[in-house]
Amino acid sequence: MEIKQTAMDGTLESSDIQITVSKGTNGVQIDLTSDVQERFGAEIKQTIAAVVADFGLENVNVKAVDQGALDCVIKARTITALQRALGTNAEPAWEVL
Repeated sequence: MEIKQTAMDGTLESSDIQITVSKGTNGVQIDLTSDVQERFGAEIKQTIAAVVADFGLENVNVKAVDQGALDCVIKARTITALQRALGTNAEPAWEVL
């Protein structure tokens, strides 16, 4: 699978995360902005990277702006952004859930 377009999911509201996915050329690159980055940054990036790996993507840029989202929200927003970027949002990726 290959990223077809830049896509986004999520908001900048409290307890949410905004994920923007675009085509990459140098592996999986995750740019995280978060008020809790010092404490939870590694876990947030790990969750995002795991979802990207579940989709089998090797070159993707992910920009994440976290507002204190729970792990399940991070995963859901990442899945939706990736499916939009891949053009498969009409066919849920049940295998990655």
